[in-house]
Amino acid sequence: MSKKQLVFDTFDNKKTERVPVGFWFHFAPDDLFLNSPEIIDRNISGHQKFIDEFQPDFIKLMSDGYFHYPNPTLANIKEAADLKNIKSGLANDWIEEQVELVKKLTRKLGKDIASFYNIFSPASFLAFALGENSKFTLASLIKSNPEELAYALNEIKKDLAVLSIRIILDGGADGIYLSTKNIQDSKVTKAEYLKYIKPSEQGVLNAANAVSDYNILHICGYEGARNDLTIYVDYDVKAINWAVTVEEVSLKTGKSLFGGRAVIGGFNNTTEGVLYKGSKEEIEVYTEKLLKEAGTVGVVLGADCTIPVDTPLERLEWVRKKAAVFGK
Repeated sequence: MSKKQLVFDTFDNKKTERVPVGFWFHFAPDDLFLNSPEIIDRNISGHQKFIDEFQPDFIKLMSDGYFHYPNPTLANIKEAADLKNIKSGLANDWIEEQVELVKKLTRKLGKDIASFYNIFSPASFLAFALGENSKFTLASLIKSNPEELAYALNEIKKDLAVLSIRIILDGGADGIYLSTKNIQDSKVTKAEYLKYIKPSEQGVLNAANAVSDYNILHICGYEGARNDLTIYVDYDVKAINWAVTVEEVSLKTGKSLFGGRAVIGGFNNTTEGVLYKGSKEEIEVYTEKLLKEAGTVGVVLGADCTIPVDTPLERLEWVRKKAAVFGK
């Protein structure tokens, strides 16, 4: 069985010969928002080194260097009503460059390893842009101008839908890894999120689902961000990854919460986690603990999010080898 088929069967909740393992890094951690030839080269060379040295079961293709959504209207928002001026269709070069990036990476991978390209949600891209404008936040906009916010997210969604389709059909990726998280403000309700944020996220997924059966949802717990996971229970994806450590929701509990769909994760992704600082024996014990709790069907062992770039690859191999012999 190829590694690609191993992962697809796992996503389909079929019994497999072993549990696959998936970890990923940022290859340009200091300059993620900087779109430059140097950053793109670092991203490509980082992927190539990781592929050569670890031969992953599958790979999350990183969008380092493309965190900035290039829509000129976002730089000129003076009032919340200006969100109505945002128009899709102005990011064609940005999309094309990412398609070319994915082409280069999938050629390196070959046909036997599945790949999923990282795409942030419309709300995440808008939040990145608003971070440079302290006058507005997603939380303030959803309270003061929710319709304008929803309109802007829908326009951003149109470009991300095109990106999703192109990186799969033209770039050769097997699916997308859609990264999202709750608006980090307790005043924002679940009902508001579902009404004003969810349609744009599901719209991106709908586009990806039209050309691939295998797409992943990542509910990000970056820097301790907390999420109401129940918001995402009916998002149409094959597999879900969330921050087990931050949310204190185990793989077993999450698999039940998400209707039995495939789940990815289990390990703390920080320098305080067992994957980074534990001994070989401690990592093997923790791997076995995860599989005893969650089972071996529809489970991929990975981390809450990207792991430290200086994590020795032998630690990931310890997880893979332990998972391969578990239960035999």
